[in-house]
Amino acid sequence: MAKPGRLGVGIIGAGKVGAVLGAALRAAEHAVVGVSAVSDASRERAETLLPGVPILDVQDVVERAELVLLAVPDDALPGLVEGLAKLGAWQPGQLVAHTSGRFGVGVLHPVRAAGAVPLALHPAMTFTGMSLDLTRLLDCTFGVTADAPMLPIAQALVVEMGAEPVAIAEADRTLYHAALAHGSNHLVTLVAQASQLLREVGVESPERMLGPLLRATLENALASGESALTGPVARGDVGTVSAHAEALREFDAGGHGDVLEAYLAMARATALRAEGRGLLKPDQLKGLHEALDPKED
Repeated sequence: MAKPGRLGVGIIGAGKVGAVLGAALRAAEHAVVGVSAVSDASRERAETLLPGVPILDVQDVVERAELVLLAVPDDALPGLVEGLAKLGAWQPGQLVAHTSGRFGVGVLHPVRAAGAVPLALHPAMTFTGMSLDLTRLLDCTFGVTADAPMLPIAQALVVEMGAEPVAIAEADRTLYHAALAHGSNHLVTLVAQASQLLREVGVESPERMLGPLLRATLENALASGESALTGPVARGDVGTVSAHAEALREFDAGGHGDVLEAYLAMARATALRAEGRGLLKPDQLKGLHEALDPKED
């Protein structure tokens, strides 16, 4: 027998996020009543993480569900919500939650107009779409947005999945998402570029060299903030920074293309933050600006 308050959950989009959150809600003893999955990868993911759950058309999933979880790409969300509204799919009293970081509940206006309850539940986590993600949820925070009376419902759903809810104001959703994307997505690019440079100089396993360094740096930065800042920019070591820029300019000239620009942008930002902490003298800052000028001779 189901526990009181258990919901029939429908998952729209069996991508890496939707399938994992569906499995987490199922583990909390909600009943997943249907999932939409179009691609072969999505169907396989649904069958692996949500065994026995019927794969249905989107409208059929919505019709069966008391809680609809919209786990689709940001740009697809507004059209999906509006399209289902035109079909009369949304039901009064139904809970409708999306997993987009960019949007709050405003994008779910057609849901609200139909008498359903809009919620925004965004996991601040990167997913693989495999069962190990369920363990990662236990360390995860969700950015939650909802109307004030409905906020406890959104928070409770997150807690049931084993994660921690943090309320994000509707007006702050885009900046919130930019912070996460800047920190997480750009970290992948940064690691890829550093690995590429190490391979260029003959390091066969860049991950073994970078792993301990980057893990220690991340832990220090999270624990101590900008007081953990080290390196040639923070020291005002203009000669080293200038040599880096020249070496990267030559590297990019060989057809690689994107490393110098990233280095210069991050080094400028680092210099400004180091200046703000009183780490750089005026002549050091001036020298860094000159070293980071991308103009060719």
